[in-house]
Amino acid sequence: MLFLVECYNSGMEKTEQVNRITSREEDFSQWYQDVVSAADLAEHSGVRGAMIIKPYGYALWENIQRILDQKIKETGHKNAYFPLFIPESYLKREAEHVEGFSPELAVVTHAGGEKLDEPLVVRPTSETIIYATFSKWIQSWRDLPLLINQWANVVRWEMRPRLFLRTTEFLWQEGHTAHATEEEAEQETRKMLGVYQSLAEEYLAMPVIPGQKTEAEKFAGALRTYSIEAMMQDGKALQAGTSHNLGQNFAKVFDVKYADRNGVMQYVWQTSWGVSTRLIGGIVLTHSDNAGLVLPPNIAPIKVIIIPIWRDESSREIVLREATALQESLRDIGIVDLDDRDNVSAGVKFNEWEKKGVPIRIEIGPRDIEQGQVVLVRRDTGEKQTVVRDNVHRVIAELLNQIQRDLYECAKQRLVERSFITDDYVEFKKYIDQGGFVYSHWCGSESCEKAINAETKATIRCIPFDRSVPDGKCLKCGTSASQQVVFAKSY
Repeated sequence: MLFLVECYNSGMEKTEQVNRITSREEDFSQWYQDVVSAADLAEHSGVRGAMIIKPYGYALWENIQRILDQKIKETGHKNAYFPLFIPESYLKREAEHVEGFSPELAVVTHAGGEKLDEPLVVRPTSETIIYATFSKWIQSWRDLPLLINQWANVVRWEMRPRLFLRTTEFLWQEGHTAHATEEEAEQETRKMLGVYQSLAEEYLAMPVIPGQKTEAEKFAGALRTYSIEAMMQDGKALQAGTSHNLGQNFAKVFDVKYADRNGVMQYVWQTSWGVSTRLIGGIVLTHSDNAGLVLPPNIAPIKVIIIPIWRDESSREIVLREATALQESLRDIGIVDLDDRDNVSAGVKFNEWEKKGVPIRIEIGPRDIEQGQVVLVRRDTGEKQTVVRDNVHRVIAELLNQIQRDLYECAKQRLVERSFITDDYVEFKKYIDQGGFVYSHWCGSESCEKAINAETKATIRCIPFDRSVPDGKCLKCGTSASQQVVFAKSY
């Protein structure tokens, strides 16, 4: 059974009849694919599991990238780039790491018409090749901390691909750092998770739960893994970002050492962290509706679309002149587009831009010009308001901020309403089946964790930070348990 939290009555019934998007209530999975397609974000390529990110979808990624890149640089990190191909021997040096990625690896065995002396792995992640480099860059304590970030593509052979959410090739950033002490590495790991939380909540309008992954769910080769978990409209979880304290595991494998202040050689402490284009899938699943994509203004490629409406050729010139002047007056707000096509009706334009999720639509026609006004339409609610022309700039600036806040609050309301607390296994399974986050006590054993997953398909999403609860009994085995964790089905 599927439950959806609807914060508004969108008022788009006529549009929904012609948009050819499967409703969420009918088939949530198909609805997601239809929204991605209708918004012109991406499409499948000739390679199974690999997607083509179309200009509008890539513009969305560029906005996310620009915001996050600035945040990363503000924390002292510098961008670099490392090779796509990794010698197979590098991965084999860290047994847990290669075992964790082995089923997903793409390996090149021939090139230039000849068999390679050593197979090359197409990077699934770059710890190994970067740390082989760090061993040459780091000599003494003066070289630390080393704070590096990379924007790149990676390849993981995906068995069940879905645009943005799980694809064979995807885009991401991966941070890699080296520190003198375990304390510094832990601070770095938690700090960057906080950066991801800020990105998700302040820009994507996506509330998240930060916490630590279990041993079974942590990154292969890490000491500890932390994540932010977001709830989608169907109650499933999306892992929206991860940050790993790698300890000294990779440092010992790749001989990444430094001479401390006393001249004694020490292994560094390392971290890695990343987010990817799956955030775009998260935006779709968090905010969109049966009319199509809904975008938070802070990351929308187009913040405002102007639709000029004219009756005949004589009024066309007047309306277009006023619409162009209006567009120019709003340029400092962000990208404002003008749809001046004369081969499609205003209704078709409304429908197309609703599918693309542009936060505000401005309608302007001859009568509006005569009365010195325009009509504003919110994409998220469908609410219309008539605004005096001289007040348009101020009203739109305020409205964009309001839409951003409202989208976050709507998603937050869903997170609250679809979160449950229980240690009763029958009740637990009911909540998991209907979709939602379930807080339950867990004894810490991997056997209980695996049994619950096998019986319900739910996983422990994280052990939440700063959640103080009384001791209880493990959801599965009934033994004493001091920690309460978040269970959910996930993407």
